[in-house]
Amino acid sequence: MERKDHIDAFGASALIGFALLFAVNQVVIKVTNGGFQPVFLAALRSAIAIFCILAWMRLRGIPLAIAPGTIPAGLLIGALFSAEFVFLFLALDLTSVARSSVIFYSMPVWLAVGAHFLLPGDAMTRRKAAGLALAVAGVAWAILDRGAGGQASLAGDLCALAAAASWAGIALCARGTAMARVKPEIQLLWQVGVSIPALFAASVFFGPFLRDPGWLHIWGLLFQAVMVVTLGFIGWLWLLSRYPASGVASFSFLTPVFGVALGWALLGEEISLSIIGALVLVAAGIVLINRPGSRKARAG
Repeated sequence: MERKDHIDAFGASALIGFALLFAVNQVVIKVTNGGFQPVFLAALRSAIAIFCILAWMRLRGIPLAIAPGTIPAGLLIGALFSAEFVFLFLALDLTSVARSSVIFYSMPVWLAVGAHFLLPGDAMTRRKAAGLALAVAGVAWAILDRGAGGQASLAGDLCALAAAASWAGIALCARGTAMARVKPEIQLLWQVGVSIPALFAASVFFGPFLRDPGWLHIWGLLFQAVMVVTLGFIGWLWLLSRYPASGVASFSFLTPVFGVALGWALLGEEISLSIIGALVLVAAGIVLINRPGSRKARAG
């Protein structure tokens, strides 16, 4: 497979499409939570998605094998995946899509912090530090402004923040442990496979499994399992293997932009000045963190 050294027109179009898909998924989770308890919904999604992932692997001829020495890392990345979606689904049940999107997609910020301490050759630079300061200020603004319009739950905001930290942990695990030696599809299989029993076990602590499920909620569940977890995640990992990681990551700031817009357009959420301001700060911080340094700096 040809590796690109820049984001071309196809790559940019695909990345914009995935950003929109993941933003739509935030709305779908919010709506589908009306029929299923959030953690139980996440468990059902993983249970359906694993069959889709296995079918994809069979179609592509990817062997289902555990590489030596990868079990501890596989269990860790699966546990982080489970935590991410417990917190994300609860966040979208408690707070608005707009607020959740801004906070959750601050993930590259926490990844940059973790990479500084855990990944060789990925130290914090002044440019990254400036981006970190902007993004943290944006997240703090979103969380601390309790008078913001729309559904504003402190517990929901903190769940979104915990989900972002868990997502960053997944990326660190994928790059800094034995998981780095296995194919992206195997990484995803570990994440989804471990999450099935973990999420079903956790769901018993969050109330009745069913709320008032209808066909809309069932279609929302299938959309998440097939389009997002399977096609979305595998497609994103494919793009990451084809294009520069910094370029791919820089498009992540589009998802909270789309998320805020879709929350307003589809769910009628009130978008306050604080959410817009927080979004601008987080997006600017993510762009700074993922912006490649000068050639001279990279050569040095």
